[in-house]
Parts: sequence; C-alpha cells; structure tokens
Amino acid sequence: MSHSIQTPARDRISTLLDENSFVEVGGYVTARSTDFNMAEKETPADGVITGYGTIGGCLVYVYSQDATVLGGSIGEMHAKKITKLYSMAMKMGAPVIGLIDCAGLRLQEATDALNGFGEVYMSQTLASGVIPQIAAIFGTCGGGMAVSAAMADFTFMETGRGKLFVNSPNAIHENSVEICNTASADFQSKETGVVDFTGEEGDIISGIRTLISILPANREDDMSYGECNDDLNRTCSDLENYIGDTAIALARISDNQFFLETKKEYIPSMVTGFIRLNGVTVGCVANRTESYDASGIKTGEYEALLSPKACEKAAEFVHFCDAFDIPLLTLVNVKGYQATKCVEKRIAKAAAKLTYAFADATVPKVTVVIGQAFGTAYLTMNSKSIGADVVYAWPSASIGTMEPAEAAKIMYSDEIGKSEDAKALINDKAEDYKTLQSSAVSAARRGYVDDIIEASETRPRVVAAFEMLFTKREDRPAKKRGTI
Repeated sequence: MSHSIQTPARDRISTLLDENSFVEVGGYVTARSTDFNMAEKETPADGVITGYGTIGGCLVYVYSQDATVLGGSIGEMHAKKITKLYSMAMKMGAPVIGLIDCAGLRLQEATDALNGFGEVYMSQTLASGVIPQIAAIFGTCGGGMAVSAAMADFTFMETGRGKLFVNSPNAIHENSVEICNTASADFQSKETGVVDFTGEEGDIISGIRTLISILPANREDDMSYGECNDDLNRTCSDLENYIGDTAIALARISDNQFFLETKKEYIPSMVTGFIRLNGVTVGCVANRTESYDASGIKTGEYEALLSPKACEKAAEFVHFCDAFDIPLLTLVNVKGYQATKCVEKRIAKAAAKLTYAFADATVPKVTVVIGQAFGTAYLTMNSKSIGADVVYAWPSASIGTMEPAEAAKIMYSDEIGKSEDAKALINDKAEDYKTLQSSAVSAARRGYVDDIIEASETRPRVVAAFEMLFTKREDRPAKKRGTI
C-alpha cells in the first residue's frame, strides 16, 4: 500500500507518539487535480500524513508533511486532510500537533490550494483557546505556512534544516542569507519571538512530549494534573540569591524543580513558562535582571524595566493560560518603563495589552513582589488593584510610586538646594519616604499586600494560596470580547 512507505515524515510520527499508538486517517487520499500533468504524478497521502495516537497515554492528533511528495506542498486534498483532522480533534477535545516540512502552496492547483489553505486558517481560528495547537518546523515553512505556524500556541523549530519565513531572506530588499538569515531558527527565536523552542530533531520531539504532558487536553477537561511527590512544605533557603534570575527561582519552588521556559531566547528580561505546584500546572510571568547558564556563569544583565516586546511576550502568554484555565504566578521586580525614543513609540500600547491581559484573566492569580515594584509598571505586573487574588512580598521588597531617593529629590528640592550636605539630606529623606510609603510593610498596612513572607517560604505559601483558589469563580460584565 502506498501509504505504508516509510519516510522522514512517518518516522517523526513514530518517534513522537507512544509505541504502536498511531492510527492513520486518510492514507489513501491522493491529489484530485489533473491540470499540468498532475494525473501522471505519484502523490501518496497527498503529501501529508494525518491521524491520531497517544503521548504518555494522552490522545493527540498529528499531521506530518511529507517533503518527498511534491516538496510537501499544500494542495486541495492536503489541506482538506488537515481541516478534517482539526474537526476530529475539536470533537474529541484533544491537542493538534503539526510537523511541518512544506514547500508552500502547490502552484499546479492554484485557487483550489489557496482556498484549502484558507480553510486551514479557519480551523486553527476556531480551535484557538479550545484545544492546544503545537507546530514543529523540521524543514521549510514559508509564506502562508509561516502564518499557520505563528497561529499555533507553541512553535518548535529544528536548528539545522528548519526555515521559517514569510519572505525568504534573499527576497528582502538589500538582504541575503549571508547578510542576515531571517529564516533561521536563531533569528526567529531571538528577534521575532515566533518560535518558542529550538533544538535538534530529537530535542524537539522530546520537548513536544514534555509540553503535552503538562498542558490541559482542552479548555474544559483538564487531564494535566500529576501526582506530586515533592514536599509541599519544602522551604528554599537560598531563594533570595536568585532574585536576579527568576527562571532559576521558579525552578527552585516548583515540584521537583521542573520549569519549562517559553520563548527563552526572546526578550530574556521577561520570563514566561510553566512550573508544577502540588502536581498542578501553573503559568509563570517574572521580571529578570540577570541570567546564568547551567554551570553558574552569568550570561546577561538586564534593566528592571518593562519594554514593549517584553509586555507583548507576557500578554500573549497570559492570554493562553487564561484560555485554558491555567493558574498564574507572577514574580515582580520592576522599577518602571524603558525610556528611549524608539520605545516611546510603542510602550503605552504594549503596556496596555499586558495590563489588560492580567486584569481580564479570571484564573487564580498570585503575585509575589521579590524586589522593586514601582509606579504603573508594577500595576501592570498583576498587582492587587488589577485583580491579583493574593499578593505576597518579601521583607526586602520596595513598593511605591518611584525609588525613594528620586521621590525625596522632588519633594524636598528646596531644602536640598539650601543644604550644605545635600547627599546626606537626600539619604535621610529617602529613608523616611521608604519607611512611610515605599516598604513592603507600608503597602501591607494599606491592604495592597496580603502578607509579608520570608523568601525561603515562597513555595509552601504559594502552594497554599493556589489550593485555596482552586474553586475560584468570578463573574464579569456580559460582552462578546474586550477590544484592548
């Protein structure tokens, strides 16, 4: 049978799914068009293998494009197989995984292929927020297929052979692959933020399996809970040492130190990813001022400031978690917004998107202020005033309108101007201001912080907070959707 021939596309499915679990659907389908001598061409499965199987016992639907058949190009029947797969996945409430290796639209089928591609987009749109969608790029993913990959909730990309582009590098004015390979995994993960994870093919397969194991199967039936064999009351005595690299801090408080960071290479000053607390998947957003590699060597330093791209990265992640009822944990260490002419063009709109994302989310929301929390940048980072259910602060945290020294300079400018020791006066006034208006204690006294906790107690306190919030229900004004 033609559909049983082994190809890289089939091998990827076999490696991804549990052994012997794959059931093919539509294996006998071939191209229908006869134009341009298409009737004489072999098109087994019309260049895409579709079906279902399991990952860790969980049902998933998979399509894998076969580059050995007309370059994996999308024709009418190729697209229909994918849309049919989406229809089945929606009925069953299971994730869709696309293994992409596609030369683009099949020119021989022209408008039939174009219409089919549009129907794939429609299927993805209807599935968005209902079932998880994962794309993994192993070869070419150009033009319209790049849009499809970007519509997925999470995108993986193979570092060697993967190519992701709307316009190929050589088609961009005054550019080429040699100048800037805009189709590379490096560019798409670091510069555009379209790609969440990169690696070799084996790393990608393993990463997809891990991601599936922690995500809900759909927005209503959460099968992602796991048994927790880590001590729920475990303290982290050195947690305060990781105030800079919050990716490490999140791993430390997670069950068995599990942390899956998303878009790690894109705007590292904003951390997004998943941890486990008492076996439950929790989405995390955190400010980061330092990054370290696995051997403890510092790899980067960042200002404690929000940038437009950081806000957009976090907002997109928050929307995903809210859509699939994944609780949110936020670690705050921010003193304001970046201030450059370029940033000023976009920061208000981007900050509005993140503020709205947190405020609009109805899932359980817990915030821990671990460092600075100043001005409206703090409000944007899931503060009590925009709907955080529980807010904790470490004793060393500073919460207020701005840094105390800057506030003192403004409030006592006349006295400072007349003082013989302006520096000492500023320090004294700043200390007073911090005690009265910018300390964790002052915020807690006003009810803006629910409790001041030791850094080492963060895990048990956060676990307890989410346990309490497990049955949270929240009514919102009736509307079709927000517009921000």
